[in-house]
Amino acid sequence: MDTRQWRDTIAAAQAGDRQALDELVEGWLPLVYNIVGRALNGHADVDDVVQETMLRAVDNLGSLRDPDSFRSWLVAIAMRQVRDRARRRSAQRLDESVAQGDAADFAELTVLRLQLEGQRREVAEAVRWLDAEDRQLLSLWWLEVAGELTRRELAAAVGISRQHAAVRVQRMKERLETARGIVRALDGACPGLRELTARWDGHPDSVWRKRLARHIRGCGYCGDARESVVPAERLLVGIALVPVPVGFTLSLAFGGKTAVAATAAGTSVGWSAKVLGALTKPAVAVTAGATIAAGGAYVVTQTPGAPPPRAATVSTAASTPGPSPSSAPPTPSVPPSPTPSATPELYGTVVDAVDRAPDPDTPPVALPHRPEKGITSSGGAHATMNHRGDSVTLSGQGYVLVRWQISPQYRAGNLVMPAWTGLKGKLFHVASGGGRRMDDPVSSTDSSATGMGSSATGYAVLPAGTQQMWQNEYFYVDGSVTLTVNERGADYGLNVFPTTWDEVEEDVKQGPPQGAKRYGLVRDTGKDDTPVPQYVTRSTPADPATVPQRSRV
Repeated sequence: MDTRQWRDTIAAAQAGDRQALDELVEGWLPLVYNIVGRALNGHADVDDVVQETMLRAVDNLGSLRDPDSFRSWLVAIAMRQVRDRARRRSAQRLDESVAQGDAADFAELTVLRLQLEGQRREVAEAVRWLDAEDRQLLSLWWLEVAGELTRRELAAAVGISRQHAAVRVQRMKERLETARGIVRALDGACPGLRELTARWDGHPDSVWRKRLARHIRGCGYCGDARESVVPAERLLVGIALVPVPVGFTLSLAFGGKTAVAATAAGTSVGWSAKVLGALTKPAVAVTAGATIAAGGAYVVTQTPGAPPPRAATVSTAASTPGPSPSSAPPTPSVPPSPTPSATPELYGTVVDAVDRAPDPDTPPVALPHRPEKGITSSGGAHATMNHRGDSVTLSGQGYVLVRWQISPQYRAGNLVMPAWTGLKGKLFHVASGGGRRMDDPVSSTDSSATGMGSSATGYAVLPAGTQQMWQNEYFYVDGSVTLTVNERGADYGLNVFPTTWDEVEEDVKQGPPQGAKRYGLVRDTGKDDTPVPQYVTRSTPADPATVPQRSRV
């Protein structure tokens, strides 16, 4: 956003032109919102700080001598307000990692509004792991790399020289790369990391950042990047601003004064009086994507150019209304378990169904050892699928691990299950492990928190009749099949990779004595009456989300 293009508008606004002032506010609010939002990571104070920044900018616009310096002047005001907020809060320290009220995590907003994927998404999520001072600097550096600010403006906003700014930015980038490594590792399936994070409440903070970084440095699995890591500055080049949320309201009235009140108080007819007079005119100015009503209330009514939100519709199997995201999911009724067919060798007669959690202290039965010739995966040794439409094709004869990552902190609600399509041969659901079912408690301080969500974040809600998943689900493939993520409602991801009978056996035998929530569960009978997973079909539909919960195979 080039200030020179705004020179005439700024000059007209300084002269008291209402329309010019409206355009100025509407045009520059997104920049301020992105700086403050990322610096505070979506804290509940973001709206207040943005409000105070814009109010001070409008209030002092008449003192700006050079319209070409408007951007650096506005950014400096925003950063002063961020720092002032930090000083005010230092006396009564708040837990920055916990969402405040209805505030949205800015990393989440960045990912969703800009539809970021892959390493760009990783960078956005890594911001959560930075300290407040680093986030403040990153909020400016992010916009510098994106082409919205210059290094001179960054340095001026922070109040340091350009040379010192270069040193500060380099150190911040190093810590950002460490945070990116943490995000990558948490998306993986390292057993050591799983054990380390068993007591973690899911909220990023400096203590856990150091613990996880120390583990990653010494872990061959976590430290082994599966793909080349692209520098953050290359990923952010030309990236758009996060649109201001619909419904965002900005009141520009000066402390609630009106032009009449200002005149009655003997206010001289200067800049403030001009602005107060403009803001209290009985007209309503409609600008691009916003309405500025009488009294100076600025309300975002749409977000021009913003990508459409992800579809919230779900498949027929997932259309059963669930609880509101702020309420705990009801305990599903448990229908009778399907009984094996009179012809137990007939494949597909037993399909997964809702089941009760076994006694956590009861070790599993022995896992039958089926033939293993090896599995070939189109996703390689470790496929990570985080977005709707991501898929992996598995072929051969052997065992496969599907590890669930459910993220209600990003988006709760009805969960659309992944689907197995194009099955040739046989597919069995042989075991469940990972030390816990996803509906097991995960926090010692929040009794509502499970792997499916909490009362604070809302819950991922399974379709009626869907079997509760465990952290690790194990399948046996004898032929070929494609697994597709159908993410539409609740946010989730899957990590899929070939494994072995030995590794399955070792996982399910991990129980409370080893620090797990519960022992694993063996489902394999060694015969064709072993359960077939839900949402599996031999057909290849255009939309895998249309696969029925119980299909004929």
